[in-house]
Amino acid sequence: MRISANPLRGQQFPAVLLLIAAGLGILLANLPTHDGIAAVLDIHIAVPGTALDLSIAHWVSDGLLAVFFLVVAIELRHELTHGELDSPRKALQPAIAATGGVLVPIIVYLLIAGDASTASGWPVPTATDIAFALGVLAMFGRGLPSGVRVFLLALAILDDIIGIIFIAVLFAHDVQWLLLVLAVVAVAAFWALSRLLHATGHPAIALAMAAVGIVAWGLVAASGIHATIAGVLLGLVMAPIPAGRVRHALEPTVNGAILPLFAFVAAFVVIPAVSPTELSPAFWGIVIALPVGKIVGISLFGWIAMRIRPRGAAPALPFADLLAAGALGGIGFTVSLLLANLAFAADDGIRDQAILGVLVGSLIALLLSAVVVSLRSGWYRRVSAASS
Repeated sequence: MRISANPLRGQQFPAVLLLIAAGLGILLANLPTHDGIAAVLDIHIAVPGTALDLSIAHWVSDGLLAVFFLVVAIELRHELTHGELDSPRKALQPAIAATGGVLVPIIVYLLIAGDASTASGWPVPTATDIAFALGVLAMFGRGLPSGVRVFLLALAILDDIIGIIFIAVLFAHDVQWLLLVLAVVAVAAFWALSRLLHATGHPAIALAMAAVGIVAWGLVAASGIHATIAGVLLGLVMAPIPAGRVRHALEPTVNGAILPLFAFVAAFVVIPAVSPTELSPAFWGIVIALPVGKIVGISLFGWIAMRIRPRGAAPALPFADLLAAGALGGIGFTVSLLLANLAFAADDGIRDQAILGVLVGSLIALLLSAVVVSLRSGWYRRVSAASS
């Protein structure tokens, strides 16, 4: 009897699950259920003997999301060492396109929301949600050449790297350097243990790694650096075989529980009862910068990259395929939601509108990319049928 693959390891089902979770979050936030759920999310849970005292909402965004970043970092490390970005020649084209996919949305956002109260939101529209983008590509891209997926994957991975740098550099506050040094020591111990696990496979070492990883997360969180960076550091230093096993073990939990829960909590915002003209410039900046800035930046810079590609690099993608990749790049979602929460942490009103902007802008990009990808896929299928 044939056993079907776990849908939580695929690309389509997790993307649908994320969309449902976000939709449920925004729906329940605008029904009489709001106050009860908000009270639960605001309950604080402290770790005895430490300075960690976070609300449930923050345990989700700072704690559980660190596990997501751990898995992302493992994938980043693999792609940088053995995958689509393991040489400068492979990385050049998507790196140039990713640069355009960051710079143009920033420019678009600042043109719309560049005043003092909202300018801090410029990192929000720079992110691409790799799970969503690949999910849409899998649903509507049957018939597209593999080069489009490879280009999009490399582009989204580089986008993740940029997002991680933004989180680490821009949103650190009152850094406690001693705690940060201790965190680095804990990460180094985690690295050494992962090498031992790689060599021996002893279960006790795996338990020690888990304990050291939790300590490293706590130290990063207490140091003033955003706690998700702990997940990034641990994923980057882990030895290859243990890292592969950890990613395989965590992938269903991340896709099926952690990301949907984060999407629900992040999207749990009240839609402001105001006219469109009274909405914050941050909302409009994100709504426009995500779909428009991304498709213009990625396709334009991607076209330039294809013209200057070195010999032996991947074949040039047609401009229409670059448009499809650019449209997919506008689906910001997970990292954009986190950046919106961080950028406007001091102003709940603008933060909620920025989150709505991420949801609306990502939805526009999702619908646009579904159309563009479907058209390109249909064109390739017709060409293939005519030539056979």
